[in-house]
Parts: sequence; C-alpha cells; structure tokens
Amino acid sequence: MKDPRYSKLADVLLDHSTKLQAGEKLLIEAIDVPESMVVELVRRAAEKGAIPLVTIKQNIVLRELYKTASEEGMQLIGQLEAERMKQMDAYIALRGSHNITELSDVPDKKMKLYQRLWWQPVHIDIRVPHTKWVVLRWPNPSMAQQANTSTEAFEDFYFDVCTLDYAKMSLAIDPLKARMANADRVRINGPGTDLTFSIKGIGAVKCDGEKNIPDGECYSAPVRDSVQGVISYNAPTVYLGTTYENIRFEFEKGKIVKATSDKTEKMNKILDTDAGARYIGEFALGFNPYITQPMKDILFDEKIAGSLHLTPGGAYDETNNGNKSQVHWDLVLIQTPEYGGGEIYFDDELIRKDGRFVPADLQSLNPENLK
Repeated sequence: MKDPRYSKLADVLLDHSTKLQAGEKLLIEAIDVPESMVVELVRRAAEKGAIPLVTIKQNIVLRELYKTASEEGMQLIGQLEAERMKQMDAYIALRGSHNITELSDVPDKKMKLYQRLWWQPVHIDIRVPHTKWVVLRWPNPSMAQQANTSTEAFEDFYFDVCTLDYAKMSLAIDPLKARMANADRVRINGPGTDLTFSIKGIGAVKCDGEKNIPDGECYSAPVRDSVQGVISYNAPTVYLGTTYENIRFEFEKGKIVKATSDKTEKMNKILDTDAGARYIGEFALGFNPYITQPMKDILFDEKIAGSLHLTPGGAYDETNNGNKSQVHWDLVLIQTPEYGGGEIYFDDELIRKDGRFVPADLQSLNPENLK
C-alpha cells in the first residue's frame, strides 16, 4: 500500500525544490531508500513530461568501493559520473543510512581520494553550480535511534519537517536575509563563546526548501581574515563516519589557531587537509520549528531552531569570501535555554537572544509562527 506521505513529499521535491519542467532530465540518486519512494518520484516526474534517471546505491557497497579503490579506479568513477551529471537539469538525492558510522573505518587517505576525484568533480564542480538540486535524508530505525525516539514517532516527525509550508517560511526569511546582507559586524556570545567577525559585502542566501529538505536557515560568510575569539560548539557532529563532540576553536585573524575536541588529533588532521580548512566558509542561522535537538545528521542539525553554524572550509559561490577548501564542515552551536542560551548581535543590535529572534520584523521566524 502506497504511503500518501510519499506523494506529498514528492510534490515538495518536484514542484517547490527543483521546479521540474517538461523535457528536463532529472537524476534521482537513492542510497538505502525504499524503492516505493523512488517509484513515486519516477512516476511524478514522468507525469510532468520530464526524463527521470535513477541510480541506486548502498552505503555498505560504497564503503567497500572507497576502501579498495585505486587512484585510477576512483578517477574513472568520477569521470563517468561527471559526464552523466553534465547532462542533467535537476538532481534529487535521497540519502538513507542503516548505520551512520558505516564509513568510519575507511582510511583517511582513501576518503581524501574520494573527495578529490569523485565528490569534487561531480558534485562541487558540476551538480551544485549547474543543476537544480535538492538533498534529503531518509527516515529509518538508525535515525530514530539517533533522535532517541521510536521508529514510528521519528517517521511522523520526519514528514512534518520535510513537508511543512516552505512558501510561508520563504517569505518570513526575507527580512533576515536583508539584515544579513546589509550587516557589517557580528558578535556571538554564550557559554564558552565570545566571537566577532565581519560579513560586510558578502551577501546572504535564504534556504527555504529548494536545496535541502528539511530546510530553514539563512547563510552568509565571514570576511576571511576577520574572525577573532573563541567558539564552543555544543552539538555532536559526524564527519566521514566519525562522531566528534565538545569542539572548541580559537581564532586569530580568521584562522583556527587552536582546535580541541574529544578527538583532537583526528580533528586537526581534517583541519590540515589544505590551506583553507582552518578558515571559515559559512555563517548561518537555523530556524526550522520542528527540529529542536541534535541527532548527528547535519541536514537536520544545521536547521535546529535557535541554532547557528560556523563552518570551517570552502565558501559557497553565492557568498564567496575567497576561501577555498576540500573541507566544508558544518558545526552547530545551539543557543536555546536548554543548551545554555546566548546572544547574536549585528552591528551592536541584538538579533537573537536564547534562540529567539528579537526585532519585530524577524519574530515571524520564531517557532510558533512557522508551524
């Protein structure tokens, strides 16, 4: 029996996120996802007169590919997938995971090979700038465990989050986007955090369900050398299959000069990947009303209501501060009272306190107004 929620989600992905048109070529990439959801997307895309293509992947197979691939083999996969991606108008990624740490024992050198020869040429160089794309996770018992809920309760939560009224959210983000685009100095205070930087001239982008599902953030980037002070993140994070907690960065002239966590040595290897990995490529505020606590899945965690993320690594083209890196590691600080609170100021005006927006024109982004 078809789940009616699949049809509603397909409508969001095809009508709102990718705005799929007749004649357009759509690549659906599904990893550990029920076939029935993929079938629904194929059916709906075909009804629109589009041309759907499908690739089915499994994390347990990808793990073996990453672990055993030679440079020649990884490069060949990257070349083949890049050639296919060049022909696409739209891309939908449904990314499930039966085990979020499936890739944790893939050697670092192999993951860097994957990033350089497969991920970078296919996704960073082609898919992101040249297609209409959206990426989403898929609910399963593993994610329910991360969220400390039953599988049924998590599925209900997931579909609430992923099918909310993104058109309404989009309008509510506009005043915040304007404020971020016009701001110069940003100050962030909270437990273990005292940070300043400039976002002058960088611009801002609203995220309202067109690129990620779930969504609910607005991002910019610091002027590359302007970040000063210290930040202590309070949400756990998974990077390439490994979980990190209690991350703390100290900055001087934009650069992370000291980085500690529960896995300090391994984390610093990531930050030494290239020259840009110790500089910040993104600053964003999250406000999805249904997401209130971390579940070690960044597509959800970076949208937590009352959160921010400050991201080591490469900047996006839309808010380019000049920083380039293979790394883009979204790290989350939650500022709701349950997580210690905190304040964010733009040019000395209090924008958000303890996770709630203060100025009248931004209060429509507070949770009770977005549900």
